[in-house]
Amino acid sequence: MFRNKKDKKGFTFIELMAVIVILSILAMTVMPKFFGRIDEAKITAAKVQIKNFEQTLRLFYLDNGFYPSTEQGLQALVEKPSVGRIPSKWREGGYLEKNVLPPDPWGNQYMYLSPGRAGEDYEIISHGRDGKEGGEGFDADISSSRV
Repeated sequence: MFRNKKDKKGFTFIELMAVIVILSILAMTVMPKFFGRIDEAKITAAKVQIKNFEQTLRLFYLDNGFYPSTEQGLQALVEKPSVGRIPSKWREGGYLEKNVLPPDPWGNQYMYLSPGRAGEDYEIISHGRDGKEGGEGFDADISSSRV
């Protein structure tokens, strides 16, 4: 009726520790690649948002004959400006879907300049992952003049 120790099934502490070590090594190998993809996806998302802003700025321009000033900013796409040159044919309900000005993928506001730094009519800038001007790699600025 009594079973001997050889009949018991289960894992020893050493076997469990070996599995945990192997899983940890796999996680350390895979996770950096995974997180790198997240940063790449955020850069792509910022570029897409900038392109969308450019399209809505063109609509604003077609309706009003000028782009919003730096002072009016991208907020002019959501609510009718009350400072600077006031658009006479501003579209009721705004130019952006849901009438909301989205932040960049890192949660920061986009910077808008009119005219742009390189002489364009305007420039839209995300300061990247670090939220600061300049930077390299994932921290580099993303600008409509380079998208």
